[in-house]
Amino acid sequence: MQEETNKEDPQPEQVSAEETVASEPDAIDRELEIFQDLQRLQADFVNYRARVERDRGVERQLAVAETLKTFLPVLDDLDRAQQHGDLQEGPMVAIAQKLRAAGEKLGLVAFGEKGEKFDPEFHAAIVNTPSANVTEPTIADVIERGYKVGDRLLRPAKVAVFVAEE
Repeated sequence: MQEETNKEDPQPEQVSAEETVASEPDAIDRELEIFQDLQRLQADFVNYRARVERDRGVERQLAVAETLKTFLPVLDDLDRAQQHGDLQEGPMVAIAQKLRAAGEKLGLVAFGEKGEKFDPEFHAAIVNTPSANVTEPTIADVIERGYKVGDRLLRPAKVAVFVAEE
């Protein structure tokens, strides 16, 4: 009887081994597909993280620029006071120095000086005066200095310009 049971019952080890051999390529393909999906997800996450860091830096620069922009009238008043001799001594000298140092620390750069070449990208000509002493437009006087943070222009310098006589 023992022999009959063995003959009637196909050998489970052989059937499962045959099924395993037949299903192995399917399992390997499925594992490969899952692995590739995980690699894509990881690459997407790395790109997302880099983009967020880059955007965070840009947003910070914009916030700093907008904040500094609100202080430009104060810096203009300090420049006028210095031109009139009101900032020679006293506590306002220290305050002016600290405000300017804080702006420089945040990347604020002032531009627009007498004698510089006029550049319409950075200077706004308020007055044009013909002069025989110049061959190209040159800044004659600075009405308000211009400011920029990094490559970002906050405000062009308002200037009077000497232009060549015709």
